[in-house]
Amino acid sequence: MSNWTDAIVGDRMAVDREFSERVRGSRFSNQEWGLIMTAVEFEIEHADDPERASIVADTSKLSSIVPELEKVSNQMQGMGGAGGDSGGSVLDGIRGALFGDGSSGDDREKQEAAERLSQEYADALQAHLESKGTWEQVRIAYQE
Repeated sequence: MSNWTDAIVGDRMAVDREFSERVRGSRFSNQEWGLIMTAVEFEIEHADDPERASIVADTSKLSSIVPELEKVSNQMQGMGGAGGDSGGSVLDGIRGALFGDGSSGDDREKQEAAERLSQEYADALQAHLESKGTWEQVRIAYQE
């Protein structure tokens, strides 16, 4: 089934560009989103039914990278500025106050947020393919 994903690499890049604004509006940095996307795979559910077929995000591997999200966030804070409260560290402080301090409850919330955002991405990818008129071809390729 990797052939279908190979066939849409250019489409994924286009959706990545379009989706970057949505990522900026989320709780995740671009670096965190990149890490999330390494753990997400996409499948086509009901691929044999043109009316019900849809791209879904398989997020079953997200739990393995959620602890790493905190490390990425901490690394970004460290790069934000060495002297006092730079704009990045103030924003990161607000983010920490709003979203927690890396506790297991926060990990669960991060995972749920990552799952939702990943599915939004899958929906955007399908919409992109439909608008290009290539969704049917991709759906059939998935079945092969």
